[in-house]
Amino acid sequence: MRLEHIPIILGIIVCLIAAGIIYDAATSGHVRPYRERRRRQRAELNSAGEWLAGLGTACLGVALIGGERWRWTTITVLCGVVLIVLGAVLNRTYLREMLLFRGSARRTGEMEVPPEARKKSETPDPPLRIR
Repeated sequence: MRLEHIPIILGIIVCLIAAGIIYDAATSGHVRPYRERRRRQRAELNSAGEWLAGLGTACLGVALIGGERWRWTTITVLCGVVLIVLGAVLNRTYLREMLLFRGSARRTGEMEVPPEARKKSETPDPPLRIR
């Protein structure tokens, strides 16, 4: 394998990632298998923004495959960056939730006792006496 083949292989991998993003945007979001267990309503993905991000990623993969000898590499990279930024702007609420809302945001199950209620129902420990 020659050193010139590495950007081509990376470009193919990036194009496969773009195909996965576009497939996720094209499939219906209502058939997700999980049950909602959060206290707060989950932010919805904007499918148009996901399409734009997938197309931008595909543009960057094609630019990697084309290399520096291809005439349209710079234009393809610029279009890819613009498409990814537009996709991120359309999905800003979802990205904000994924990046900033970390921690436990789960609902309790039907038979589970929430941790706050569990602490209240237990008898408090007697205070420690130090002599």
